Amino acid sequence: MTDKTEITRLRVAVLYGGRSTEHEISQQSAAAVVAQLDKQKYEVIPISIDKDGRFHRQDLAALQAHNPRLLATDSSATALTVAARPGPLFVPDGSDAPQIDVVFPVLHGPLCEDGSIQGLLELAEVPYVGARVLGSAISMDKDVAKRLVKAEGIAVAPYVSASRGRWQREKAAFIARIERELGYPVFVKPATLGSSVGVSRAKDRAELEKAVAESQRYDDKILIEQEVDAREIEFAVLGPIDPADPPDVSLPGEIVPRGGFYSFENKYLDAQGAELHAPAALPPELIAEGQALVRRIFSALEVEAMARVDLFLDRRTGRFLFNEVNTIPGFTEISMYPKLWEVSGLPYPALLDRLVKDAVARHARRSELQRER
Repeated sequence: MTDKTEITRLRVAVLYGGRSTEHEISQQSAAAVVAQLDKQKYEVIPISIDKDGRFHRQDLAALQAHNPRLLATDSSATALTVAARPGPLFVPDGSDAPQIDVVFPVLHGPLCEDGSIQGLLELAEVPYVGARVLGSAISMDKDVAKRLVKAEGIAVAPYVSASRGRWQREKAAFIARIERELGYPVFVKPATLGSSVGVSRAKDRAELEKAVAESQRYDDKILIEQEVDAREIEFAVLGPIDPADPPDVSLPGEIVPRGGFYSFENKYLDAQGAELHAPAALPPELIAEGQALVRRIFSALEVEAMARVDLFLDRRTGRFLFNEVNTIPGFTEISMYPKLWEVSGLPYPALLDRLVKDAVARHARRSELQRER
């Protein structure tokens, strides 16, 4: 791929929707990205993935006229065939395919954020925003991510993970271990979902069994985590354009949920479900400590380009604990990721410019690698 001049707009395909339970969240995030991309620099091509996994090219003007805050996944729009090879990536039925310069995936959840889409884009040899396959897959699995972070010497809240098969075979032993090592209350969550889908708080054995059944509706592996009396602190990360530089880390944000924990309802359905503080009220030395910790986590999990790193700040010990990483964080205008960069001095449109520039630079570097002996 060659660099474009200022006169020639980059063709940016915003990819959204998907087959995960976070389909509607993706629609909201993509609407904000499409609205904030500079139309003088970029020709924006909205491409949706419907809930059956089919790709469709949407009409940008029609989408924005319908509802600029929620991009539809109209299944009657132009159907696309994916060509996983150099050349046009998406081939419309019965017409010529446009050449796409960069893909901006705004997809959340399994089959979207877990390396699946990233693998397709790698095969197609097209630049794309966000972490590559390995970093995406590692970060998506909360259990694997915690194990790698622990190996780096970074603390996590005590937890137990269990596959569906092991839970069925060893249920009594798991319950005994949870009650012995963690105690109640605990949080039960699917290992590879976000947006608090399938997450429950259990105060006793009966609630634990009910919570496990709920989480297993969404994933074959679950986590049971000890509740920690902690503040929920988040940092936004941007990978460097020059790989010799360290990643940039934003000021911290804090989520103060109402009614127990930051549930799906609090995040997306109840406007009063939580208070979001950006920046968080932390002393400078603690901010610096958190930023240094986040850089280590970003590196340990092989993440690139961007991430939102969620930490707990234990009220009893004053220590940070690793919670999770989102490699495609929420991008709505009220989402913490763009808000944190805004208060750190990087406005939303400039943030998108940085991500597109990073995608192009990383692709150019990978293209120089020798592939044959």
